Amino acid sequence: MNQLLEQFKFLNPKDPGSWPPLPKAVALILLLVGIVVGGYFGDWVTQLEELEAGAQAEVKLKDEYVKKKQQSVNLDLYQQQLREIDSSFGALLKQLPNRSQMDALLVDINQAGLGRGLQFELFKPASSESAKDFYAELPISIRVTGSYHDMGAFASDIGQLSRIVTLNDMTLTAAKDNTLIMDATAKTFRYLDDEEVARQRRASAPKAAAKK
Repeated sequence: MNQLLEQFKFLNPKDPGSWPPLPKAVALILLLVGIVVGGYFGDWVTQLEELEAGAQAEVKLKDEYVKKKQQSVNLDLYQQQLREIDSSFGALLKQLPNRSQMDALLVDINQAGLGRGLQFELFKPASSESAKDFYAELPISIRVTGSYHDMGAFASDIGQLSRIVTLNDMTLTAAKDNTLIMDATAKTFRYLDDEEVARQRRASAPKAAAKK
């Protein structure tokens, strides 16, 4: 060991060719290590990062390809489902009255109660409708007096009307002569005509832009 260490003494850095074999080998190894480390941090690390990013992009593109392939394979099924949805939507839309049919619908609701022997103490449509995307909602405050059985039959009749009507926020309180008082909000709906839909979209456009 002492002989080996002796080879590292009195080395002339200006004349490495005269060094003993061991110091030359050590210097060569250190030089090679320095070249590798310098190459890694100077150039290879960037290439490795680009390679990793490319691998991630490849995985993402493969996933997108698989999804698009599945969509293309199921395109006919999607189109069929879309036609079924359009058909169902059209059927539901027909259950919504237009503006001219609203008065008749209100009469139907009133007649449904009277036909079951209920006495209306309140039947008050809201002063204005609440417009949605393609339909308008009109709440009606009602108060009727009658037996529990007749009120149940009235609610069933409302559900069987050709137009969509819902009973909401129902409360029952006891009255005289074994009768009940029902307070509820009946909601009717009608579809908006093309002009109303266009006006509704123009009104909602600034709100959507403000959210962005």
